[in-house]
Amino acid sequence: MFVLIVGGGKVGSHLARLLLEEGHEVRVIDSREDVLLKLHRELPAEVIHNGDGTDPVRLEQTGIRHADVLAAVTGNDEANLVATSLARFEFNVTRTIARVNNPRNQWLFNAEMGVDVAINQADLMAKLIVEEMSLGDMVTLLKLRKGDVELVEEKIAESAIVNGKAIRDIAWPPHCTVAAVLRKGDVIAPNGNTVLQAFDEVLAVVRTTERKALADLLGRK
Repeated sequence: MFVLIVGGGKVGSHLARLLLEEGHEVRVIDSREDVLLKLHRELPAEVIHNGDGTDPVRLEQTGIRHADVLAAVTGNDEANLVATSLARFEFNVTRTIARVNNPRNQWLFNAEMGVDVAINQADLMAKLIVEEMSLGDMVTLLKLRKGDVELVEEKIAESAIVNGKAIRDIAWPPHCTVAAVLRKGDVIAPNGNTVLQAFDEVLAVVRTTERKALADLLGRK
């Protein structure tokens, strides 16, 4: 997959390293001299391009017509919107992702502006903090389908509703599937007859809106 990253700051450079480690073709475009110097210390020279990510001519020179994904991750919301709009409407890039720096600008980052996925860092951090405050020991391992579904893990408390019950006898949230049970170092492939015990670690796939209901079953009463 060929990914073009607009913005070579901390987010852009880290994203580039991760993608390169996974074997993807990556290009990073930035015009700031200090950022370019730092990128040259961290990334292969062929990955780095000096230029303005909102300039259609420079984007084309960087290879945007061959890009599968454009990720606009600068610290400027206007620049990110311009880059994604150009990618979608001028160059027909299949997938566009934009960083939202100011939560008040979130409403602008939509399909009409050429944005497939808008990542609001401040909002994500705030929501994670609220979840950790309210859901005890449940940990989100992976978010799927743009955050609508999660793979979560939680250790069953001694006072939990499910302790000592077979999976088939538990009133699980409607959109929840128990994927595995970890018990004393062993991995159990669960079925309806599997009896859950205190201190089992449950791996489950659950819709985000039902995460709290699942936490109520597995956690302390």
